[in-house]
Amino acid sequence: MSAPSHVPESAEQSDAVDVAVTAPAGRSDTENRSLRQIAWQRLRRDKVAMISGVVVVLLILSAVFAPLLVKWFGHPPTQFNQDLIDPMRRIPYIDPENPELGVDRWGGLSGDHLLGVEPTTGRDLFSRILYGAQISLLVAFLATLVCVALGTFLGILAGYLGGWVDTVISRAMDIFLAFPLMLFAIALVGVIPEGMLGLQGNGLRIGVIVFIIGFFNWPYIARIVRGQTLSLREREFVEAARSLGASNRHILFREILPNLVTPIVVYATLLIPTNILFEAALSFLGVGINPPTPSWGKMLSEAVPFYQTAPYFIVFPGLAIFVTVLAFNLFGDGLRDAFDPKTSD
Repeated sequence: MSAPSHVPESAEQSDAVDVAVTAPAGRSDTENRSLRQIAWQRLRRDKVAMISGVVVVLLILSAVFAPLLVKWFGHPPTQFNQDLIDPMRRIPYIDPENPELGVDRWGGLSGDHLLGVEPTTGRDLFSRILYGAQISLLVAFLATLVCVALGTFLGILAGYLGGWVDTVISRAMDIFLAFPLMLFAIALVGVIPEGMLGLQGNGLRIGVIVFIIGFFNWPYIARIVRGQTLSLREREFVEAARSLGASNRHILFREILPNLVTPIVVYATLLIPTNILFEAALSFLGVGINPPTPSWGKMLSEAVPFYQTAPYFIVFPGLAIFVTVLAFNLFGDGLRDAFDPKTSD
């Protein structure tokens, strides 16, 4: 009997071949769906995940087009409007043209200032929240990219090669997981000299925060990738590629890695909100983004003295963080359920 003329290149192709062979005659083509088609149909049925996905897209678009939105609906985020603020109580007037009417505990929301203005400075809160989204999403996405790239590379090496390579990488994971990340970030951001690597000001701080989050969080995804790789390296399509003389590099990056895309994407989606909270926490503690550049965490820190006299100031940036983190988490949960083979179709 002659050898088969074609060997499936991946686990997904192998599963598709099995389905096509065993499917009973007369069944519709929809029964022979790929894994991605099945996952997409499950995701579409998950209304919470779909709504969260729409919110995520809107948040990203709002951050990207913040300058345009501010031009239409707001004011420059660093523009001071002291004429709107009561110099004694440092919160906005009810009517700046009639100061005798007193101050407005809700920030003077109006068509000119959609979310009101900050106490003390009078800066437009709507504009600062939009520009703060740029910082939060930029840091979160870049840090996640670094974390995923490093964790995937080391995890797949540890899982496939095994032996001393696996031992060294696994012990490195344990060491990195033992770092008190928040304390280390506070200490490192505070001592990095200006002008390092040609960066200054907030550019340097963003670079340091991205490095800290990405470099010290890679063991989490590396463990997931290592475990998946240990399973995949024993699959038939890997054995077939090895028997045909494929190199380790080909097997790692052409056979195994494509089958790791799903868990990597799901984990990255769940990691982004964690990084948003981490950046906000650093800015809240005063070691993140420097003023006057807007940051949600810094806005919360500045709102603490006014939580009784101007509660809106703490509500809006807090709500921005809450909605963003919740949307990413719910969307990530939906992706995880959609790609889970144990989920009923």
